[in-house]
Amino acid sequence: MAENHLVYSTETGRIKQQSQAISRPKGDGIVRIQKQTAGRKGKGVSVITGLDLEADELTKLAVELKKKCGCGGSIKDNTIEIQGDKRDLLKQLLEQKGYKVKFAGG
Repeated sequence: MAENHLVYSTETGRIKQQSQAISRPKGDGIVRIQKQTAGRKGKGVSVITGLDLEADELTKLAVELKKKCGCGGSIKDNTIEIQGDKRDLLKQLLEQKGYKVKFAGG
């Protein structure tokens, strides 16, 4: 079945596209922290996944974690990346907030 990509009709004029709601992945309730170095020229980052938060709440949490770790970071694809190997400190901070935390990877 071909999708309809009609953008203009002589009868009705411009046709507006139906926006589809973006579905967020649902986690299993466990926040995972792993260290990644691939593609970063040997520099390690701690990647936090499994947080089922809205975008603004995720941003607030990332800002708070970056301040407490004293380093930079970013948010990419519903994950928080904190520069450096701060897994132990991140686990402690997230457990204080009531999250169930596990280390993932090596």
